[in-house]
Amino acid sequence: MSKSFKGEYKLTDIISTEAELRELLGHPSELVKRKVISTLDEHCQEFISKSPFLVIASSDEFGHCDVSPRGDEPGFIFIENEHRLVIPERPGNKRMDTLRNILKNPRVGLIFLIPGLGETLRVNGKAFITKNEKVLEKMAARGKTPVVGICVDVEECFIHCAKAFKRSKLWEPQMWLEKEELPTASNILFAHTNFSSVEDIEASLKESYTKRL
Repeated sequence: MSKSFKGEYKLTDIISTEAELRELLGHPSELVKRKVISTLDEHCQEFISKSPFLVIASSDEFGHCDVSPRGDEPGFIFIENEHRLVIPERPGNKRMDTLRNILKNPRVGLIFLIPGLGETLRVNGKAFITKNEKVLEKMAARGKTPVVGICVDVEECFIHCAKAFKRSKLWEPQMWLEKEELPTASNILFAHTNFSSVEDIEASLKESYTKRL
């Protein structure tokens, strides 16, 4: 009889080898195997130029992971060449989770989204942080030049299918919740921090969104 493992999960419930995983889920098609390229060709560059939003995954030297959003008007990413792109670091909450991780572990993963399009573009590579003024000036927005940027040297890029977006109906407005049904950031922050008041937090968020973009 198997020992108890991680609460209600027994050791026999846990998949521990790729062979076992492949037996359950199968192998990728030839198309999927061949779709990965190592440079930003004209198609990848066009996709990135039309994307106003991406998420970047990173981890520290111990493998503690983080994923963080980045967004601005389409074209906010500077494509330096077919091997490198640069993400401007816009004003945020100063936690700098991604930046601190990159200092310890340069490997990152990116997913670029275009509203209304189910397919996404995935880019993996090594990152470093730059304060090169000539590069940063190319990504100025709303009269502000970013103080630093995240350079990503591309190792892999490939298109990702739209199944997750089709299943979730993410881009179908008729499936969106009504405004009054949505979670409220100020309520969540107050519950998590017990700091100030819901009204004060809401006012602070509003001020940040209108004056510190």
